[in-house]
Amino acid sequence: MAQFNEFVSNNFPLFLGLAVVLGLLAQNLWASLTNKTAIDPARLTELINREDALVVDVRAMADYAKGHIINAINIPSNGFKDQLHQLKNKEQPIIVTCNTGSTSSSICKLLRANDFENVYELKGGMATWISVNLPLSKNKNKKS
Repeated sequence: MAQFNEFVSNNFPLFLGLAVVLGLLAQNLWASLTNKTAIDPARLTELINREDALVVDVRAMADYAKGHIINAINIPSNGFKDQLHQLKNKEQPIIVTCNTGSTSSSICKLLRANDFENVYELKGGMATWISVNLPLSKNKNKKS
């Protein structure tokens, strides 16, 4: 134990950095375990087919144009708040997707704060969708 204490005191900035990184990893793990609105591609497909869910792609227009989920609409995350009027039906399930799943959670919070009831995010974003070889569409931006 004395050696550990000496190690920590001699390398305190490194030890502090390690503690911060471990804390952030634990927080991220806890958030992913308790997030009931993050869905996988299979659940996304089920919501589209059974509940007529709307997919909102919040990536930049250039990324959207390279390939997106079929019938998804593109409302880029920068300026999303100003484009909320495009989403008219607050009861319809909405699935938000981005590149990796990092941006979609904040957009989901914004939607919930504006009284949208059924809001989900694609876990892992389009990277997950592409990794399981699901189809992409390259049509022009579809408006709701």
